[in-house]
Amino acid sequence: MFGVDDTWIGIGGILLLVALVVAGVRVYVAAALTGFLGLLVIKGWDVAGAIAGTIPHSKTVTYPLSVLPLFILIGFLAFHAGLTARLFEAARRWVGWAPGGLAVATVFASAGFAAVSGASTATAAVFSRVAIPDMLRNGYGKRLTAGVIAAGGTLASLIPPSAILVIYAIIVEESVGKLLLAGLVPGLVSVLIYTALIVGLCAWKPELGRRIGGFTWRERFASLPGAVPIVLVVVIIFGALYSGLATPTEAGALGAMVVFAMYVWQAYRRRSMRMMAGRLRDALMETARLTVMIFTLVWGVFLFVRFLGFAGLPATFADWVVTLDLPPIAIMVCILLAYAVLGMFMDAIGMLVLTLPVVYPAVVALGYDPIWFGVIVVKMAEICLITPPIGLNCFVVAGVSRELSDEAGGSLAIPLQDVFRGIGPFFVADVLTVAVLLAFPAIVMWLPRTMG
Repeated sequence: MFGVDDTWIGIGGILLLVALVVAGVRVYVAAALTGFLGLLVIKGWDVAGAIAGTIPHSKTVTYPLSVLPLFILIGFLAFHAGLTARLFEAARRWVGWAPGGLAVATVFASAGFAAVSGASTATAAVFSRVAIPDMLRNGYGKRLTAGVIAAGGTLASLIPPSAILVIYAIIVEESVGKLLLAGLVPGLVSVLIYTALIVGLCAWKPELGRRIGGFTWRERFASLPGAVPIVLVVVIIFGALYSGLATPTEAGALGAMVVFAMYVWQAYRRRSMRMMAGRLRDALMETARLTVMIFTLVWGVFLFVRFLGFAGLPATFADWVVTLDLPPIAIMVCILLAYAVLGMFMDAIGMLVLTLPVVYPAVVALGYDPIWFGVIVVKMAEICLITPPIGLNCFVVAGVSRELSDEAGGSLAIPLQDVFRGIGPFFVADVLTVAVLLAFPAIVMWLPRTMG
């Protein structure tokens, strides 16, 4: 429109988006504004107005996106029904005997909740309330306590039903079901690496986290019924997805129905229908708020993606990457290092919004599987959730610990600097996990390839 090469307009749009995000503008506003202005420059008012007017509807009423509110609802219902506290107690009784047993129990329980939640910050917030008082009361250091909870929360980014995996699938138009299944084994690998790290550290320095004993086998088995509801939901969701009997949305609906039935049963047993009705309202409102935020982000992202498409920037970047005189694995490592740097300054979703429209075509052109890359890039998003100075999970843990301290009138508050120091070993563990997934891609691809 103005006689400037469209590729340079696309580059200018990316720089504008970065500047707006760094200045504190919300990601969806920055993406939508940049996308609209870019379309206006390249195609004029009529085309820009038509695209901006249709995308909010056409991209948020798609069937794949309907899975998000259902998975989010499952997590909030499970929390308000008290299922998470019982899951933690079961893990506490079964693995408390190990070095750093309470920390290991927190990782296991976080993984279990992640399998019905899908939201990392929600998982960190829930287990800050559940685990911080118990761990500090048993002599665990504040740094290890905060690090375990912040890192455990990131498991919800990878273990299905992961909201961020769904967002990746929608942005790049890949199979939601295959991506959700692909995240399971890498998520379990992360759990095992976290566990090995905790046990190793606490065996080396027992003062970091002592063993919790005194539970009989009868007490351990008595705790299992409390964990059954979440296990049942996980089996239903994964069984439906893996067998192909249900779509991700249908599996989410089944899971939400089961958790809701358990929620009503808990209210009936406690004879506290009024209180449970209030909590149900809270769960629905929290689900609605998070869903609206994600849906708004989606239409802003697609407006920006459409602008980049007209600018031809993704294709140009892909052509340039393919011609580089470097082996594909070296280029992939450079891409992941760029994600690590971006993660220090941006939230996970914002990072995907900024990079995927340009990076994804290049990765596919290099011959990498898009499902595998999705899991790798979401693992990098996990790392940015605990990376200073933005690490959202770290801020959540510090904030909830202050609330607990105010409520209890004690010393449960964990300063933010202690949280960031506590996640150091877990950052190293995450880097090791990425290296394992790079070296052995079959870990990611095995389950979706056997999908029915």
